[in-house]
Amino acid sequence: MRRPLQRPQGRNGEFLWDLLTFERLVTGSVVHLVYWAGLGIIGVMAFGIVGASVGVAIREGGWGILLALAVLGVGLIGVFVAVLLWRAFCEFYVTIFKISEDLHALRQDVEAERARQGK
Repeated sequence: MRRPLQRPQGRNGEFLWDLLTFERLVTGSVVHLVYWAGLGIIGVMAFGIVGASVGVAIREGGWGILLALAVLGVGLIGVFVAVLLWRAFCEFYVTIFKISEDLHALRQDVEAERARQGK
């Protein structure tokens, strides 16, 4: 029978062990950083849309102002939709990782119950 690997003691050893064995997923905390980075990119896109519409309004004048307002409105609606989709995408990943952690805990409970019944 194969003997399970022993978990090292100490804070640094446990963190390294978790990284090497996938016993605990660290991606959940990384998703928050990815979320804020994505929001930053979407924010830059929003500023680009505002800048483009102001540029069109200044360059074209007259009817160009109406075109710029339409581009601004559609662009800001697109940015709002992008923020909602990005949030949903990140929440999906967090949910998947939470399910994985719950399944891991359930597996440990089942293994502990089998060990108690076997004794």
